[in-house]
Amino acid sequence: MTLAAALVLPTRRDESWRYADLDAVARVWPVAAPEAIVIAAGQTETRHLIQSAADGAVAIHQFAVTIEAGARLDFHVLNTGGAYGRVSLDVTLRDGAHFELGGVILGSGEQTLEIVTSVTHAEPNATSNQVVRTVVGGRATGSFLGKVAVARGAQKTDAAQSVKAMLLDRTATANAKPELEIYADDVKCAHGATVGELDKAAMFYLAARGLPPAEAKQLLLQAFVAGVFEGAEDEAALTAAALAKLEAMV
Repeated sequence: MTLAAALVLPTRRDESWRYADLDAVARVWPVAAPEAIVIAAGQTETRHLIQSAADGAVAIHQFAVTIEAGARLDFHVLNTGGAYGRVSLDVTLRDGAHFELGGVILGSGEQTLEIVTSVTHAEPNATSNQVVRTVVGGRATGSFLGKVAVARGAQKTDAAQSVKAMLLDRTATANAKPELEIYADDVKCAHGATVGELDKAAMFYLAARGLPPAEAKQLLLQAFVAGVFEGAEDEAALTAAALAKLEAMV
């Protein structure tokens, strides 16, 4: 990205900023260049990010990731803080590399929170798997935009995205936009996206066994995000922070 381009404020014409709070973005623009992460050939690394900015703050975290041949990166994200919180990852996969993303968005009040990924399978035999869970209440907006691009010649690509969102209130908004751009013919790519509400039958079942509504909601939401942080670099911290936010939301 050139300096001139970095200074230009994003608009909704840029698909990756389609659901962003651009007024909030304008308060902190221009932002720092994306943090570069390079995973050397044959290496395995894990990273995590807990985005828990203070109320009213604007937090934008950007990463430019290159995973070299035969390497693997597991990246876990918990996005819960600030009036506007954005985590974006631009990932390039070399021959036989693997990228694993586990992301959770938990928003309440008037928050706008998003995870945005662009994963390029630049060479053959690479794999990627992205699992994102979103829970939003109040008038919050939670968004996941995930693009997977398979380059010409990147045969034997195997890419998957699983995106699920839960609305605690009808006034909340969840956006899910998985996207595939494929220029190779011997690939396996899949994505799925759902947006729903808490299961009324499950709530009734728990209430019939004496659980107060708030506890029942919290239990079901814990189950909804369970497993996303399994094997994370700091699984305990990520899980504890997620549970604290869920407790405050219900």
